Amino acid sequence: MINRAQKLEHVHSDIRGPLYTESQRMIKEGQSVLRLNTGNPATFGFEMPDSVRNALLNNADKAVGYCDLKGMPEAREAICKYHLSKGIVGITPDDIYIGNGVSELVSMSLSALLNPGDELLMPAPSYSLWSNSAYIAGGKPVFYTCDESSSWYPDIADIRKKITNKTRAIVIINPNNPTGATYPKEILEEIIQVAREHDLIIFSDEIYDRLTMDGVEHISTASLAPDRIVITMNGLSKSHCVCGFRCGWMVISGAKGKADDYIEGIFQLAAMRLCSNALTQLVIPAALEDSASTRAMVSPGGRLYEQREATMRELEKIEGISCVKNTATFYVFPKLDVKKFNITNDKKFAFDLLHDKKIFIVPGSGFDWQTPDHFRIVMLPEPDKLAQAVRDIGDFLKTYRQD
Repeated sequence: MINRAQKLEHVHSDIRGPLYTESQRMIKEGQSVLRLNTGNPATFGFEMPDSVRNALLNNADKAVGYCDLKGMPEAREAICKYHLSKGIVGITPDDIYIGNGVSELVSMSLSALLNPGDELLMPAPSYSLWSNSAYIAGGKPVFYTCDESSSWYPDIADIRKKITNKTRAIVIINPNNPTGATYPKEILEEIIQVAREHDLIIFSDEIYDRLTMDGVEHISTASLAPDRIVITMNGLSKSHCVCGFRCGWMVISGAKGKADDYIEGIFQLAAMRLCSNALTQLVIPAALEDSASTRAMVSPGGRLYEQREATMRELEKIEGISCVKNTATFYVFPKLDVKKFNITNDKKFAFDLLHDKKIFIVPGSGFDWQTPDHFRIVMLPEPDKLAQAVRDIGDFLKTYRQD
């Protein structure tokens, strides 16, 4: 028998795991399933902006050959300009790598850093890309708690408790997936101070930075930490509704001189894959110039804003559910009263909901949350459809109890 590598033992993807497989089986049987599992705007009728479409169609011939292993110069210049505008200092286009989505770059940056047994601090709940990439790189994810009672902000005391002599870096996901929280300057400064004290690299996943609501300002971690090595992850998938383009990037900033060898390791891995998809890099300058299409979605009257409002209105009506309102992204992470519903297995809850109401949500354990009392809702369907889905969840919970 040929077995999978042991390093895959803890790798999981509940977004596209057994629940996904079951939902696909149901769909093939002709059942209608509302897929609230993944943040894929195109599935729900969101279209790419005209700025992106025109840049792609008018320049396709420029993407026929391999490009620079870090990315096309024009694209990296636009990315550099964008992050300079967010307050990151001392960067040039040479500090930027464009990848086939942020997923590739997370894997690349962790593989270049972690030795077997090295520890990587990351939030709980957390997007599983980070923990999975740590496992595959041979490292060990160590989870610090984000406190639901404090707007889902990271618990600084818990971060300090989790640091050992094997800790190499800390991950910040801001705005956060799955909670939708946006962190204030004070929280970021406290995390940066911990990194200073323990000489940690900071990974700051900011893919949702343009999808903030309610006048909330996103602050880039690296803008507050010019003395630390910060690797900022970002991309176009969510803000410009082009997930299938797989267009992400990372920016290396701060005290780069002390990390020359590590950065050379990233360069080695980037060279192995020759370059990222050149076709999608063509749209980066136009997309970053077009902030209006993104802001329209998250302003009052815009689809994402109104979908968030519809979701929250209906969640508030359900006895046994509480939810911190998100300030960014298109996710919320409601809490179930596990005593009321006797829930001991959140995956079973998700399967039961899928079979009964044909609604596919991801349980909290899919985001490395250790208690069976949360689930994520992707707020991408039209407001009326979302409102009905939440009402259906409430109807399901009226009689639901686990044995």
